[in-house]
Amino acid sequence: QVQLVESGGGLVQPGGSLRLSCTASGSIFRLNDMGWYRQAPGKERELVAGITRSGTTNYADSVKGRFTISRDNAKNTADLQMDSLKPEDTAVYICHAVIRPGTQYFDMGYWGKGTLVTVSS
Repeated sequence: QVQLVESGGGLVQPGGSLRLSCTASGSIFRLNDMGWYRQAPGKERELVAGITRSGTTNYADSVKGRFTISRDNAKNTADLQMDSLKPEDTAVYICHAVIRPGTQYFDMGYWGKGTLVTVSS
Protein backbone atom coordinates (compact mmCIF):
# COMPACT_ATOMS: atom_id res chain seq x y z
CA GLN A 1 0.00 0.00 0.00
CA VAL A 2 1.38 3.39 -1.03
CA GLN A 3 0.85 6.43 1.19
CA LEU A 4 1.64 10.11 0.96
CA VAL A 5 1.95 11.99 4.24
CA GLU A 6 2.31 15.76 4.50
CA SER A 7 3.74 17.76 7.38
CA GLY A 8 4.72 21.31 8.18
CA GLY A 9 1.49 23.26 8.00
CA GLY A 10 0.40 25.78 10.59
CA LEU A 11 -0.34 29.40 11.36
CA VAL A 12 2.04 32.09 10.11
CA GLN A 13 1.90 35.86 9.87
CA PRO A 14 1.85 37.62 6.51
CA GLY A 15 5.37 37.88 5.15
CA GLY A 16 6.46 34.78 7.04
CA SER A 17 7.70 31.41 5.84
CA LEU A 18 6.73 27.77 6.15
CA ARG A 19 8.22 24.58 4.79
CA LEU A 20 5.97 21.69 3.87
CA SER A 21 7.19 18.15 3.42
CA CYS A 22 5.62 15.19 1.66
CA THR A 23 6.88 11.65 2.20
CA ALA A 24 5.90 8.69 0.06
CA SER A 25 6.04 5.24 1.64
CA GLY A 26 5.02 1.69 0.93
CA SER A 27 5.64 -0.59 -2.00
CA ILE A 28 7.17 1.88 -4.47
CA PHE A 29 9.00 0.76 -7.59
CA ARG A 30 9.43 4.25 -9.02
CA LEU A 31 8.42 7.71 -7.82
CA ASN A 32 7.75 9.93 -10.84
CA ASP A 33 6.25 13.43 -10.93
CA MET A 34 5.39 15.03 -7.59
CA GLY A 35 3.41 18.16 -6.89
CA TRP A 36 1.74 20.35 -4.35
CA TYR A 37 -1.85 21.46 -4.79
CA ARG A 38 -3.97 23.66 -2.59
CA GLN A 39 -7.64 24.12 -1.95
CA ALA A 40 -9.08 27.14 -0.21
CA PRO A 41 -12.64 27.17 1.22
CA GLY A 42 -15.15 27.53 -1.59
CA LYS A 43 -12.51 27.27 -4.29
CA GLU A 44 -11.34 24.57 -6.63
CA ARG A 45 -8.15 22.64 -6.08
CA GLU A 46 -5.25 24.23 -7.93
CA LEU A 47 -1.70 23.21 -8.75
CA VAL A 48 0.84 25.24 -6.80
CA ALA A 49 4.10 23.62 -7.89
CA GLY A 50 5.28 20.48 -9.60
CA ILE A 51 8.60 18.70 -10.02
CA THR A 52 9.62 15.85 -12.27
CA ARG A 53 11.89 13.03 -11.22
CA SER A 54 14.79 14.76 -12.97
CA GLY A 55 14.09 18.01 -11.14
CA THR A 56 12.28 20.14 -13.70
CA THR A 57 9.89 22.45 -11.89
CA ASN A 58 6.80 24.47 -12.70
CA TYR A 59 4.85 26.96 -10.61
CA ALA A 60 1.52 28.71 -10.54
CA ASP A 61 1.91 32.36 -11.50
CA SER A 62 0.60 33.40 -8.09
CA VAL A 63 3.53 31.79 -6.25
CA LYS A 64 6.43 32.30 -8.66
CA GLY A 65 9.39 33.88 -6.90
CA ARG A 66 7.96 33.08 -3.46
CA PHE A 67 7.65 29.28 -3.37
CA THR A 68 10.30 26.68 -4.15
CA ILE A 69 9.67 22.97 -4.67
CA SER A 70 12.43 20.41 -4.25
CA ARG A 71 12.72 16.67 -3.90
CA ASP A 72 15.00 13.95 -2.59
CA ASN A 73 14.63 10.80 -4.66
CA ALA A 74 16.61 8.73 -2.17
CA LYS A 75 14.19 9.64 0.61
CA ASN A 76 11.01 9.73 -1.51
CA THR A 77 10.24 13.24 -0.36
CA ALA A 78 9.14 16.51 -1.90
CA ASP A 79 9.32 19.79 0.00
CA LEU A 80 7.66 23.12 -0.61
CA GLN A 81 9.45 26.15 0.79
CA MET A 82 6.97 29.01 1.06
CA ASP A 83 8.30 32.52 1.63
CA SER A 84 6.64 35.95 1.69
CA LEU A 85 3.34 34.31 2.53
CA LYS A 86 0.13 36.23 1.93
CA PRO A 87 -3.34 35.79 3.43
CA GLU A 88 -4.54 34.54 0.05
CA ASP A 89 -2.14 31.60 0.39
CA THR A 90 -4.36 30.24 3.15
CA ALA A 91 -5.54 26.77 2.10
CA VAL A 92 -5.18 23.06 2.65
CA TYR A 93 -2.01 22.01 0.84
CA ILE A 94 -2.15 18.55 -0.65
CA CYS A 95 0.68 16.43 -2.00
CA HIS A 96 0.26 14.44 -5.21
CA ALA A 97 2.58 11.89 -6.76
CA VAL A 98 2.65 9.64 -9.79
CA ILE A 99 4.01 6.32 -8.63
CA ARG A 100 4.75 2.95 -10.12
CA PRO A 101 3.81 0.65 -7.25
CA GLY A 102 5.90 -2.42 -6.68
CA THR A 103 2.83 -4.56 -7.30
CA GLN A 104 1.70 -3.01 -10.60
CA TYR A 105 2.93 -2.62 -14.18
CA PHE A 106 1.53 0.89 -14.66
CA ASP A 107 1.71 4.29 -12.98
CA MET A 108 -0.93 5.47 -10.55
CA GLY A 109 -1.74 8.85 -9.03
CA TYR A 110 -1.83 9.22 -5.26
CA TRP A 111 -3.00 12.02 -2.98
CA GLY A 112 -2.11 12.86 0.57
CA LYS A 113 -4.71 14.00 3.10
CA GLY A 114 -3.42 17.56 3.18
CA THR A 115 -2.02 19.99 5.71
CA LEU A 116 -3.60 23.32 6.62
CA VAL A 117 -1.69 26.56 6.09
CA THR A 118 -3.19 29.68 7.59
CA VAL A 119 -1.67 33.08 6.90
CA SER A 120 -3.08 35.64 9.27
CA SER A 121 -2.04 38.35 11.65
